[in-house]
Amino acid sequence: MPNRNDPCLCGSGKKYKKCCLLKPELTRPTTAAPAPTEIDHLIALFNTGRLAELEQRAQLLIARFPDSGLAWKLLAGALSLRGKNALLAFEKAAAFLPDDAKTHFNLGIALRHSGQLMRAVASYHRALTLNPDYAEAHSNLGNVLKDLGQLDDAIASYLRALALKPDDLIARGNLLSCRNYADVYSAAIAFEEARHFGEWVARQAHPYSAWPNIPDATREINVGLVSGDLRQHAAGFFVEAVLTTLASDASSRLKFFAYPSHSHVDALTERIKAGCRGWHSAVGLSDETLARQIRADGIDILLDLSGHTAYNRLPMFAWKPAPVQVSWLGYFATTGVSAIDYLIADPWTLPATEEAYFTEKIWRLPQTRLCFTPPDVDVAVGPLPALASGHITFGCFNNLAKMNDRVVALWARVLAAVPQSRLFLKANQLAEPAVQQSVVERFAAHGVDAARLVLEGPDPREKYLAAYQRVDIALDPFPYPGGATSVEALWMAVPVLTLAGDRFLSRQGVGLLMNAGLPEWIAIDPDDYVARAELHARDLSALATLRNRLRRQVLASPIFDAASFARHFESALCALWARWCELQ
Repeated sequence: MPNRNDPCLCGSGKKYKKCCLLKPELTRPTTAAPAPTEIDHLIALFNTGRLAELEQRAQLLIARFPDSGLAWKLLAGALSLRGKNALLAFEKAAAFLPDDAKTHFNLGIALRHSGQLMRAVASYHRALTLNPDYAEAHSNLGNVLKDLGQLDDAIASYLRALALKPDDLIARGNLLSCRNYADVYSAAIAFEEARHFGEWVARQAHPYSAWPNIPDATREINVGLVSGDLRQHAAGFFVEAVLTTLASDASSRLKFFAYPSHSHVDALTERIKAGCRGWHSAVGLSDETLARQIRADGIDILLDLSGHTAYNRLPMFAWKPAPVQVSWLGYFATTGVSAIDYLIADPWTLPATEEAYFTEKIWRLPQTRLCFTPPDVDVAVGPLPALASGHITFGCFNNLAKMNDRVVALWARVLAAVPQSRLFLKANQLAEPAVQQSVVERFAAHGVDAARLVLEGPDPREKYLAAYQRVDIALDPFPYPGGATSVEALWMAVPVLTLAGDRFLSRQGVGLLMNAGLPEWIAIDPDDYVARAELHARDLSALATLRNRLRRQVLASPIFDAASFARHFESALCALWARWCELQ
C-alpha cells in the first residue's frame, strides 16, 4: 500500500507528501461551501500523515457539501495515498473545479492507471488549455500517447515539457524510453540524448571517489539490486530463478542486497526477498540518503535493473555509492550515466559496431543475458489451433506501444500473404473500446478487414498464458521486440517470428531464438519476414510437430537453464570485481 514517502503517481519523482496532487492552489468557492477552517483542518490532516482520518472527515464533509470540489480533491488524495480506488473522487473534483489545471492533471493520472487512455488524454489537454506551460502535464500526456502508439506525438509532448523545464529528468528519461518504440531515430541521436541525461544527473550528484571496500578478489562479493520491478513484472520473472539458484548455492560468492524503488509487494516479491541477505526500501529516499545506505551496506557491485523505465533511480547511480556499477536486464540501450561502469550483453544482441553508442563498457555473457523463471501455473500447451480452425492465427501479446506504423504495415502484408489468416492482439490498452476501434482503423488503412482481427484486453496470468492456445505463430514487433512476452510464447510452444535489427534493443528476439534453437524463425529484412511467415504457415504438419516438442526444447535451453546462467553470471561479476581489485 502506498505511503506518504512513496513516489508520486504523476511521475514527478517527488514524494506523495510533497506531490502536486495534494498541494493545490486552493480557491475558496463562492457558493455554499464548507467553512475555510474545515478545509484547513483537512489539509492539516494530510500534512501530518493522518490519511485514514482525512478520508473519514472528507467523506463527512462531502455528505454536508456534496458540491465541494476542494473536499472531493482532498478525499481523492487520501484514497490514492492509501492505495484505494480514487477515480470517482477525482472525477467529482474535476467537475466541481473545472478551471483548476492541477485537478484535471490528477484526473488524467487516475484515468491512465484505470486504463481509460482516451479520457486521460482529454484530461491532460484540459489541464494544458488552462495552463499551457504545465511541463508535467506535457510529460504525462506523452506517456499516454506512447501507450496509444502515437509515438511522434508522444515525443513532441516530451520535448515541449523539456523546453519548459530543461532539468526535468523524469521527462528526459521518458523521452529516451519512448525513442525505443519508434524506428526513425538514429543510434547517434539516442546516444547524444542519453549522454545529455547523464550530464544532468552528474551535475546534481556529489560522487564518491574512494570506498572502504576491501580489494580482495577472493572474498565474498556484496551485490546490490536497484529496481522497481521486484514483483509480478517481466523483470521480476527474469530475476527470480537466477537469484534463487545463487542464494541456495553454498559455494556461491555472491550475497545479494535489494533496494526496491516501488512499494508494491506480492508473492514474487517475497520469493525474491528470501534470496537476499538485506532488503532496504528505496521508496521516498533522496538520492544522497539511498547512496549512503548502499555505501554503509558495503555493496561491492551495484546493479541497475531499470534503465530509463518506471521507478528507476538512475540519478542516484551518479553518486557512485559502490566501486563497481553495472546495467543489466531491464533496459536495452545505454543509460548515459558515466558512473555506471559496465553493461551486460551476450554474443547475439549487441554487435561490436554498436559499442560506440554506450557510455558503459560492454561485458558479454557466453550464451544469453536473459534467463526466465518458468511460470508457476499449470497451463497445457494444447494442439495446433489451425488444425481445428482451418486457418492460421498469428498473435502478438506485447505492449501496444510497440506496434508502430511500420509494424502495422508489415503485419498487414503478412495477412495478405496468408489467406484466411487472423491476427490476435492482446494488450492492456485493448480493454478500451476506443483503442480497439483505433487499431481496426489503422489496419483498415492497409486493406485488412476488421473480421480478421481478434482484439482482447488483459487477463490474470494463467488465463493470459492460456490465450496462447489460440495462437499458431507469434509475430514479434520491431524495433522493440518482445522479452518476457516472447519467452512466454515459447513456453506455450508458440514459435516467434522476429525481425533482426542492428541494435542492442532490436536484436533481443535474435538472442532468444538463437538460444532456443530456432534460427529459422529469424528474418533478416521485412521481405524475408513476410516470406518466412508464409512458408511456416503453409506447413501445418511441421508447425504441429514443433508445437509438440517446443516447451521441452526451450525448458532445456539457456533461456530457462537457471543453473548454467547462474554460473556464467557469477563468473562475470567475479571478473568485474577482480578487475577493480587489480586497479587498487
